[in-house]
Amino acid sequence: MFFQQAIDRKLEQWIQEIRESADLPLRLRLWNGDQYELGRFEQPRVTLTVREASALPLLLSPTLNNLGEAYVQEKIDLDGKLADIINVSYSLASAAAVSSGNALARVVRHFAHTKEGDRESIQYHYDVSNDFYKLWLDQNMVYSCAYFENGDETLDEAQLKKIDHILTKIRLQPGQTLLDIGCGWGALVLRAAQKYGARCLGVTLSQNQYELATERVRAAGLQDQIEIRIQDYRDLTGQFDRITSVGMFEHVGRKNLPGYFRRMHDLLADGGVAMNHGITSSDTAGGESSMGGGDFIDRYVFPQGELPHISLALSAAQDGGLEALDVESLRRHYARTLEHWAERFETNGETIRAMVGEKKYRIWRVYLAGCAHAFDADEISIFQTVLQKAGKSATSIPWSRRYIYA
Repeated sequence: MFFQQAIDRKLEQWIQEIRESADLPLRLRLWNGDQYELGRFEQPRVTLTVREASALPLLLSPTLNNLGEAYVQEKIDLDGKLADIINVSYSLASAAAVSSGNALARVVRHFAHTKEGDRESIQYHYDVSNDFYKLWLDQNMVYSCAYFENGDETLDEAQLKKIDHILTKIRLQPGQTLLDIGCGWGALVLRAAQKYGARCLGVTLSQNQYELATERVRAAGLQDQIEIRIQDYRDLTGQFDRITSVGMFEHVGRKNLPGYFRRMHDLLADGGVAMNHGITSSDTAGGESSMGGGDFIDRYVFPQGELPHISLALSAAQDGGLEALDVESLRRHYARTLEHWAERFETNGETIRAMVGEKKYRIWRVYLAGCAHAFDADEISIFQTVLQKAGKSATSIPWSRRYIYA
């Protein structure tokens, strides 16, 4: 009885503190039927149901990690429109941090990134199943930031424009050799061979991606132009006229970035052009997203992922022997991409739940929508960087950026 009374007092104090620091459109419903409105003026748009008493410690310290943990473990339910759920979760975590006097700190992580460990991390994330990704990606299964040239494109149109945007930026020409590091399900190399006449090598560490990409190359009759391999970029040899790396360097590790770019330098032919397209931290120290979001992603979605600030990425590229010729932010493009993915995920929610189970369904549901919010709020960003070997005349691309849009 005394323990329950102490919990009740702590919960009431917490609710009062949240009400005073934020006006949240949130209804809190406990397992015993008690309900509380956390908004002073706004009507509830989200209902947070605490299904068992063991969830209270997570709720009373509502970092994004704790809320995500409680949701994934089915200790709480969140009902309402997905965008409202994510907005309320961020606001709740922020309000709790302010009321407790805790700084919204960003944690800087470092991992060993051995070849075996990286392969396990990649396979954990990408080998859920190809059918799973087909339910919410575009028709070409491009799992990276799309490019909304005008802002009103469909996801299919924007993903194709993204690939063309990259291949135009690096001035890919017929007969040139192209290496795609982290080739996914093969969309970029297929486009590079079909439209631009390039000879391509795509490498991945995902068995599922390798099998489907190989099947797609065969179906397109492009075996003479495209090779797909399961291979670590550190084991590659040879030289290539063009190199692309799209959504891959997030897995490299900050300490390993100079070596990553040095490997790209060694694989790039003299006079060649490379493109690095990757997610970055908005924190100059390289901290993950604030309020515990990075902890949740590392545990459940992207093991050993590390995001550098763009300044560190550019510094590492120079240390690795590559000069940045062009840098473009696509942050709002990724927010829009993730909104499309989250909407498709919601539309196919019951099919996905039946396919992967309740836990994985919940993980990916909050991950996709949460990342859309993080990009929109400048918690994280993304940049495309065109590179050439350092110490050379800058003749790899034209004088102005007009060629990209011609």
